[in-house]
Amino acid sequence: MQGYSSVNTSWNIQRRVIGALLMREVLTRFGRHNIGFLWLFVEPMMFTLGVTALWTMVGAAHGSNLPIVAFAITGYSSVLLWRNMPGRCISAVGPNLALMYHRHVKVMDIFAARLLLEGGGATISFVVLGLFFSAIGWIKLPEDVGKVLFAWFMLAWFGCSLALLMGAWSEQSEIIEKLWGPTSYLLFPLSGAAFMVDALPTIAQDFVLLLPMVHGVELLREGYFGSTFKAHYNIGYMALVCTGLTLLGLAKTRQISHTVMPE
Repeated sequence: MQGYSSVNTSWNIQRRVIGALLMREVLTRFGRHNIGFLWLFVEPMMFTLGVTALWTMVGAAHGSNLPIVAFAITGYSSVLLWRNMPGRCISAVGPNLALMYHRHVKVMDIFAARLLLEGGGATISFVVLGLFFSAIGWIKLPEDVGKVLFAWFMLAWFGCSLALLMGAWSEQSEIIEKLWGPTSYLLFPLSGAAFMVDALPTIAQDFVLLLPMVHGVELLREGYFGSTFKAHYNIGYMALVCTGLTLLGLAKTRQISHTVMPE
């Protein structure tokens, strides 16, 4: 019972710390004016809607017979999920050094708060847009909700694991922050958001399937439109990559935790 009480106490402390950091991030990032914290999911919704409108106006082809709206929502919402997480964790410790004077606040707590914020915003945006366009008849509800949820979890895991590693590395070298911007833009068109793997030549398929996020996007679309196209993915491979990134990220985060000096 004593061990259970100790674990419960530690969990309550951890929960309060991350909750407080979450509130601080929301206020720092979005403020109290206009729509405040609603920007958390309105911002990604605006991006996805903008891309959807642009694709619809130009009549862009994407290698399948899926409606442009359905294709854009499933593709670009997933990009926002994994792409924004590293960007928020890179150089995240510096602005929060003063908080490190509190013995319960750790580097991992700062990362966790930002990851929860980004993941929550992207998830709310994806759900709201999906329900809205389903309600007006522009897209159908997912054929397999379980696959959609699992794919979203895998994409979130990839984003979190990559963010931990990049966030920790950025505290050791400033070049990480400089490199992530152009790297994320290069990964954008290769992430599966703007194409179907089945529409690519075999050589190109082998290349893009080296990128773990492509497997998550393909599974997500299979959950939505499984009967209308052929998906290509290997979730075992994606899980292996995510596990490796997670272990490296946790190890690096622990390493920098011993070197961070509060201001």
